[in-house]
Amino acid sequence: MKVSTLMTGKTPSAEFAGVATADDFVLAIDIASTASTKTGDFIVVQGGITSVDSQLNPESEDKTYIRNGKVTTKTATQRTFNVTGDRMHGDEFQDWALSHSVKFGTGQAVIKPYVYFSLLTGEGEKGEAAIIVNSDGSGDAGASAEIDIDVMATKAPTSYTYSSSET
Repeated sequence: MKVSTLMTGKTPSAEFAGVATADDFVLAIDIASTASTKTGDFIVVQGGITSVDSQLNPESEDKTYIRNGKVTTKTATQRTFNVTGDRMHGDEFQDWALSHSVKFGTGQAVIKPYVYFSLLTGEGEKGEAAIIVNSDGSGDAGASAEIDIDVMATKAPTSYTYSSSET
């Protein structure tokens, strides 16, 4: 499903106040062979997905200075999403991510633009990420085949606010 389809009839509000659930966040990736300029064309990561674990992985450096003591300096943060769920054939994102060219792809071939934002406020981020498939169908006999995919930002994302004019 495209972001434009998901957002039909939805109007995020920057003034929203209240509790958000995991279902209120959208992770979408531009899987087109030629990069799209419209985030409305990005494909939403959702079919068969049971969890999108969004992580900020900060790095820091500790130093001890004379008469000042220990000081911690934050040096970087990497955004990572761990996507897990059941293998669902026919889902556009899963079929693309679990294709041979992505599973075994390297370098720039598996780096794609993404957006991550709140359905409630429209606020989020936009960046580029490497798609890394860890598992493409594991599980116990009789159980659904499970997938595990990491989406790892290649640099710090930029601030993003969803706009219906992008669809």
